[in-house]
Amino acid sequence: MPILGIFASSISGSKAINNSYESIQSVSVGSGGTASITFSSIPSTYTHLQVRGILQSARPTFSRDEYKIRINSDTGNNYAWHNIYGSGTGTASAGNEVSVSYILGQDVVGSNGWWGTTVVDFLEYKNTNKSKTVRLLAGLDTNGAGVSGVNGAITFGSGLWQNTNAITSITFTATNGNWNQYSQLALYGIKG
Repeated sequence: MPILGIFASSISGSKAINNSYESIQSVSVGSGGTASITFSSIPSTYTHLQVRGILQSARPTFSRDEYKIRINSDTGNNYAWHNIYGSGTGTASAGNEVSVSYILGQDVVGSNGWWGTTVVDFLEYKNTNKSKTVRLLAGLDTNGAGVSGVNGAITFGSGLWQNTNAITSITFTATNGNWNQYSQLALYGIKG
């Protein structure tokens, strides 16, 4: 029996565990890069959404960058975010903003030859009775060789889109330059 099957059979409600993720769309950035990656026409047949990716931006002079998430092309100040951030220096820090025009994935995108990874959950994305909650985990490692003394980092954060509309599109934008070639994001639907 596969390992996942062993765990699933010992957990109540295992139907949600087996085959609960379905691939919806994936994007791989081509030659020349791109300013943003957008998933559009998202079907309303799932309970939650998840985006997984490996990312690198064209930001100069640093080893890491940030990304901004916007939902349904909304550029108004309808978002809030907060995160806990660690860079391996022994000291964690936190950040937050309210009434801004994006949800921030802070300092976890690679640049100058480094790559970062991210997993972002969009919870109850089609529920029209509540604002939308976003949860993210992301990080990168430069093996102690970061540019300008900027080495690896990991972030755990969350965000809020203060709108009750169902999510039909999601855009990821690199904060300080284009997404480099070979950056990839994949969108999955999670069954309930």
